[in-house]
Order: sequence, then structure tokens, then C-alpha cells
Amino acid sequence: MKRALILVDLQNDFFPNGSLPIPRSLEILPVINSLLDKSFDFKIATKDWHPANHMSFASVHGLKAGDKVSVDGLEQILWDTHCVQDTPGAEFYSDWHSEKIDQVITKGTDVRIDSYSTFFDNDHKKVTDLYDYLKKNKVDELYIAGLATDYCVKYSVLDAAYLGFKIYVVADACRAVNLRQGDEERAFEAMKNAGARIIDSHCVR
Repeated sequence: MKRALILVDLQNDFFPNGSLPIPRSLEILPVINSLLDKSFDFKIATKDWHPANHMSFASVHGLKAGDKVSVDGLEQILWDTHCVQDTPGAEFYSDWHSEKIDQVITKGTDVRIDSYSTFFDNDHKKVTDLYDYLKKNKVDELYIAGLATDYCVKYSVLDAAYLGFKIYVVADACRAVNLRQGDEERAFEAMKNAGARIIDSHCVR
């Protein structure tokens, strides 16, 4: 059995002074670094990697963050512009040990559709490189952490469960957006109901 650590979207724009800062995101960095010291077979990080005119950006529609639109028949929550390809905001935040990462997976690269999940776009029509990488390396156990609990972490976990992986969500290494009160709790419940185990970092051997 091989296991992989997947760190979701630890990028400048999601930390203080970024364009879409997630509350209390700095708190997870010591935990992330402690996880990177564990004996995982593979350590993987994902990046939101959006074109500058991505359809998830409120500015593209002349609307505000939190508004919703329909794009090609899918509901899209709009966000402040973030993680634009080849900009400083899309780079990894400096205070975690990204040099220990074996593989970087990009997502959200299609201008017309968002990709919260690290496996699929939001319509499940296109895949990232993650599944093939894990299968090629015979990984069947995933430990997932990062930003944000109620979006990219949650949907990555749900897709990982659908794909048949054994999943652990490291709760103290995640933080949520919480657009609505209780989104974080609902996200953990959804992941648990899908078969993921919600654990504390101290449980990771």
C-alpha cells in the first residue's frame, strides 16, 4: 500500500495580503510543514491556475464576489480575481516547505469552467493529471489538507472517494471560506458521509 499527501492550493492569493485571503489560513502552515516531514511515498501540491479572463471571476461579468451566474448551464459562484497563471498570486506561499513536493498539479485552466476538485473540472468532463499520476505510482491511500475546506478540499475528497481511494482529511491543516455560516461543518460532514476519515495531524504516522 502506497500513500500520498495532497496539499490543496497553498498559494499566495489565499493568504493574508492575497486577493482572496481565507480566514485563519496562516494557522495551518506549521501543521503543513509537520506533515511534509512524515514518510509519505509521494507529496503532491495543487495550484489553481486560471487564465486572466476566467469565468469564475466577478470582474469578467461586471458583478461582485459571491454573486452567481450560469455558464454553459452550470451555476458558478463568482470570486475576486485570483491565482492567475504566471502571476505572483498563483505562486506557492513562502512559509511552507514546497521544495519537498514531488509533483505539482494545476487545475482551473479552462477559461469557461471552474475546477474546485484536484481530479476533475466542476462538470466532470475534463480531468487533471492527478488520477493518472496516482495510479501509475500505485497509490491507494490519500491524506488531503489545504485550502479551502468547503470548496477545493471538499470536492477533491468527494472525487477521490468516487474514484475508490482510501481517504484521510487532516482537519487541523484545513481552513474554510465560510461564505455562509456553517459551510465548514457541512463540508466535513459531506466528506465523512462519502467515506473519508476526518483526523487530526497528530494521528498521522
